[in-house]
Parts: sequence; structure tokens; C-alpha cells
Amino acid sequence: MKSQPSLEETDKLLTQKLKSYARLARLDRPTGWWLLLLPGWWAIALAADGGMPDLRLMALFFAGAIIMRGAGCTLNDLADREFDAKVARTRSRPLPSGEVSVRGAIVFLMLLLTLGLAILVQLNRLSISLGAASLGLVALYPFMKRWTNWPQLTLGLAFNWGALMGFAAVEGRLSAAAMSLYAGGVFWTLAYDTIYAHQDKEDDAVIGVKSSALALGSATVPWVAGFFFVSLVLIDLAGVLAGAGAIFHLGVAAAALHAAWQLSRLNIDDPDSCLRIFRSNRDFGFIILAGAIISSLAEGTPVS
Repeated sequence: MKSQPSLEETDKLLTQKLKSYARLARLDRPTGWWLLLLPGWWAIALAADGGMPDLRLMALFFAGAIIMRGAGCTLNDLADREFDAKVARTRSRPLPSGEVSVRGAIVFLMLLLTLGLAILVQLNRLSISLGAASLGLVALYPFMKRWTNWPQLTLGLAFNWGALMGFAAVEGRLSAAAMSLYAGGVFWTLAYDTIYAHQDKEDDAVIGVKSSALALGSATVPWVAGFFFVSLVLIDLAGVLAGAGAIFHLGVAAAALHAAWQLSRLNIDDPDSCLRIFRSNRDFGFIILAGAIISSLAEGTPVS
């Protein structure tokens, strides 16, 4: 007769299982949810009519970004589990390694989507409609690497949806500033995710997965420079359209210097360099955010 596991063994198994699901949601890799969150925070700060941006909205977007990034990663891993098993960097992920079953991942995905919905309904009607519409892009992204050399574009369209939702949540409408900020974010994603994709280019070429890194090859650096340039122009234009002050534009200029630093340090043939530069884009995003918040606070300060 098989003996029952002890309480200590049960706790250990439960802890290991929770860690596996946390890894499935990439909670151990926060850069991704910061990159998802920051365009929404940019929008909330730019849409603020002077003074401190709405902290309640920022908190809701924070929680939503972590949850929906986890949902997106879970869906991506479900779709890519056979590919991931063939790539050195991803074969230890919970699904290809067998730590989490397909059924368990599907249940986990449903739980995350339910939590995301609970956060979404705290926003206004336009934001709820936009949030629901974003699910199409989230569902489409995992399959784009099979069909196009530019899955990074679909990721950009999905990852920067928060820029639209942030303006909608504050203003109840989609302005030209919102559209410009969203487009700027898309080009930012093209820059940083092309850098990220260079980590796997050799494995991707072998298994037939497409990416902008493979499409651009040795021409990556000038193309990424172009993506950053267009991104910065559009983000700055969003500030003009939103009526942001000079401090915001100084923030964009500082972000441009950061982008130049990234390009000067990038070695597309060194996976460690690619990962390090990719992660530094959180700092790029925070520079933009700092400019937006300080600009808003300055505008809301009464002149004595």
C-alpha cells in the first residue's frame, strides 16, 4: 500500500508547483511586464491636467500589466511548447520541461484572464471596450513567428495598447496624442524586441521560426537606430499634442541619449549583450515617465 506524503513533503510539492506557475507567468522576469506597463503610465501622466497623475489608475494598470503579461506568456508557451523544447534557452520552461501540464496551463490561463477582467471592469466603458479588443492581438501574436519575419510588429501593437487605454481611462476618448504615443510605443517595441530576438537567431533559423533579427541580420543596428528615432519623434509629438511642458521634451531628449548608449554597447552576436541591452529599456521607459510626471507636476504648481 502506497504511503501518504507527509505534511512537509506536501508543502514542498505545493511550493514547487507554485514556483512552476510563477515561472510560466514570468514573474521571475519582471522586465516584460514593465515594458507592457510603461506606455500606459506614460499615457496617464500625459493625460493628467496638471498635478499628480491618477494614482488609482496607475495601480490598476500596474496589477493589470503583471496579470495580462502572465496570461500572454502562458498562451505563448502553450502555442510554442514544441518549438521551445528545441531551443536551448527555452527548453527548461515549465511546459516543455513537463513541470506544468497543458491542462494545468489552460486552467491557469483562464484564472489570469478572469483576474484581468476583474481589473478591467474598474475602468470606464471606452477603456473596457479597448481592453477587450486587445485580446485579439494577444491571441494572434504567438502564431505570427510562423507566418512573417515581423512578429515584433504584432507584439508592439499588443504591448503598447496601454497607451490607448491610459488616455481613454483619463479623458474618456482617443485623442491624436493617444494615437501618436501608441505609434511611438510600437516603434520602441520594434527596437527592443529585435535586440531580444538576436539571442535565439541561430536556433530560430534551424527550426524555421521567423523574426526581425533574422530578417535584418547584420543591418540590425542601423535599423534599430531608425526604430528608436521614429519612436522618440512620435512620443515627443504626443507630448506636443497633449500640451506637455518643456520638461517632458527634456525627458524625451534624455531617453534619446539612453537609446544612443544602447546602440553603442550592443553586440548582436553576443546573447548576453542582447539580453542586457533589452533589459535596459525599462530605464528608457522610466526616463520618459519621469519627464511626463515632472512636467505634469510643474504645470499643476500655482505661480505665487
